[in-house]
Parts: sequence; C-alpha cells; structure tokens
Amino acid sequence: MKLEGKSLKHDFFKFILPAVASQWVFALYTMVDGMFVARGVSETALAAVNIASPFVTGMFALSLTFAVGTSTMVALLFGQNKTQEAREVFSQNMAVLTTLSLLITAGALGGLTGFGKFLGATEVTLPYVKEYIATIAPFAVCFILSYSFEILISTDGYPALATVIVSLGVVLNCILDYLFVMVLHKGVFGAAFATGVSQTVVIVFYLKHFLGKKGTIKFCRHPFRPALILREIRNGFPSGITELSAGIITFVFNQAIIKYLNEDAIVSYSIIAYVNAIVVMSMVGVAQGCQPLISYYYGKGEKDKCRRLLKYELCTVAAASVFAAGVCYFLADRIVGIFISEELTVLRRYSAEVFRVFILSFLLTGYNVAAAGYFTAIEKSGTAVTISLGRGLVILVISMVILTALFGGKGIWWAAALSEAMCLMMSVWFMKRYIK
Repeated sequence: MKLEGKSLKHDFFKFILPAVASQWVFALYTMVDGMFVARGVSETALAAVNIASPFVTGMFALSLTFAVGTSTMVALLFGQNKTQEAREVFSQNMAVLTTLSLLITAGALGGLTGFGKFLGATEVTLPYVKEYIATIAPFAVCFILSYSFEILISTDGYPALATVIVSLGVVLNCILDYLFVMVLHKGVFGAAFATGVSQTVVIVFYLKHFLGKKGTIKFCRHPFRPALILREIRNGFPSGITELSAGIITFVFNQAIIKYLNEDAIVSYSIIAYVNAIVVMSMVGVAQGCQPLISYYYGKGEKDKCRRLLKYELCTVAAASVFAAGVCYFLADRIVGIFISEELTVLRRYSAEVFRVFILSFLLTGYNVAAAGYFTAIEKSGTAVTISLGRGLVILVISMVILTALFGGKGIWWAAALSEAMCLMMSVWFMKRYIK
C-alpha cells in the first residue's frame, strides 16, 4: 500500500475522495445518455434508457463483486507481505471477468426481445430498449474490466490516477454523445455507442499502468484456483449487491409504476433514478475508498485503526447525506427541468413533487452502505450480504407491497425511505453486536 504516513485521517481522505469522484463519473455515463436522449430524441426514449439501465448496472455490479473481493484479498496479502500471491489473485480475477463478459454479450444479443420485456419495456418503449442493449452488449468486456481496473489501481496505491482516467472517459462520453445524438441524429444507438467507445478508450490507460513499471500489482502466470474465485465472490458480493441495488430498485419501481400509474410516471422516475444513482454511488465511493485501508490494517492486526476508520466513514456519510438531501430538495424543479421540456408543465410539476418525497431516503442510505462496506472489508461477508440484500431487494419489495396496498400509486414514492429506515435498524443492531 502506497501510504504517506502523515496521519490516518489524511490517508482516509486521500483514498475516499478519488473513489467518490470515480463513482460520480460512472453514474454520469448513463445519466449523460439520458440527458441527450431526452433532448435529442424524446421523453419516451428517456424512459426506455431508464428501463434498460439495470443491464448496465448489472455489469457494473458483477465487476464490483470481483473487484472488491479481489481488492480485499490483495490488501490483506500486502499487509502480510505476500506480494506474489497478491499478483496471482489479480491476474486470475482478470481472466475470469473476461470470460464472463463474453458470455454476457452472447446471452444479451441472443434474447433481446425477451430480455427487454423482462426489464419492463412496453410496446412503445421496446424498440428503444432493444436498440440500446444491442449496442451496449458488445462492449460488455470493456464495461466490466474498466470498473475492476479502477478499484484495483486504488488498491495499488494510485487512487488519484484512477479518478483522472475515469474522468477522461466521461468527458469523451459527453463529446461523443453530443456528436452522435445531437449532430448526426443517431438517436438511442448513438448514445449507447458513445458510452461503449468511451469505456473502450479508458481500458488502454488502465493497461498502461498495470503493464508498466510503476505499480506493485502486475499480471503474471498463475495456477487456476477455484477456491480463490469463491472467496472473491463471498467477499465482494455485499458490494456487488449494493451496486446492483440501483438497478434492482429501478426494476422494482418500473414494474410498480406500470401496474399502478402510467408511462409518464416512468419518465418522472427516470430522473429520480439518475439522481439516486449519484447519491448511492457517492456513499459506495466512501465505502470503497476506505475498504483497502481497513483490510490492510485488519491484515496487520491493528484493530484500533480499523475502528477509527469506521468512525471517519460514518461521519463522512452523515454529512454527505444531509447535503445531498438539502440540495435536491431545493433544486428539484431545476433538476427536473434538465430532462423535461418546458411545455410539459404538468409532468414537470408532478416529477418535482414525487422527487421531493423520494429524497427522504437519501438521509438514511449512507449509513447502510457504510456498514455493509465495513463488514466486507474485515471479511464478515455474511453480515454484509444481509445488509446489502436487505436494502437492495428484500426490504424494498416488502416496503413496496405494503405501501401500494395501503395507498396505491402514491405509496410507490415512499417505499425507498421506508426500506432504508427498516434496513438501518438492522445495520445498527449488527454494528452494536460487533462492537460489543
């Protein structure tokens, strides 16, 4: 670990700030697509991109599962001075992810219609959904490897470099989106193709680091060890669920909206989903940035530093939660106005109204993400999985069923806040038991 030794707090911010910035950039990839599609095609196309977004989120979640699992093991091995073993773990991880990426591409292209309908596409949105997924799928290997490279460069001690590379990617994505959608009028295909190309370009910069002489993590020959894969999945699964939760939440909300409301409400939720992704991924960035440090000191047996890092983490997400909720509440009308044209005044007013309800969940999300991230870093994966799976799927579905049964379509917008509150009680109980 490339630590400067100034102070633990200095190292904490050195690692989390680039991680948060990187998460914002990844969230902006699909958000930028949505913005250009809404303005360059139609609000229906925006809804379609939102319906297809769980496919992209799923790829990121798979990558994150292996990346965090690998990062945890690499940091632990660094703490035990086992550098060669750490390199073997890294190299096998990249081989496994490449294989899985090719399988995802083949599966997605082989069942576009069925997959689109499963995600919630209607007759109106299905052509756009199929076009978006068909364009993104061939770039699956780039999506999955780039996210994994970003996390492991941070573990290698270069978090700022990771931020620079992903930032270059999103700038390129914006430029290409404008070119393909607004200038060449390539519609949904153009937005998806721009995102895929930008992900491909950043891979080159990541490989330059890992194939160069600067870092400690290198590619090397390695024996195939299935036990390592299972350990990586076990360690990374909670983080993968946290990442996937944005896609799961989008899927659950889209299904409920189609049942209880209408397609206009999907446009409203599309905007909420983009902002929610930025907030959730900010919290994930804090947890991810802190994870290599916690794992490193846990491997060295310095438990006191692990507890101090947890304290820093919880204070950070508390401040970020209040800030995010406040900004979104007061700027709700302006945020909605970015996506919906001025003449659709009823839709704009409704979208801002339900957005302000959903914002309540922002006040609680960070604590649950931080708790799951800490338990992942110290390899208490069972506890981390319970928290992540609870907030990302089980408790959310329960909340949605209860609230829609009581209040119909209006209850949909309160489900996220109720889910986070119920999950927080569980997280506090686990944390108290661990501290005791």
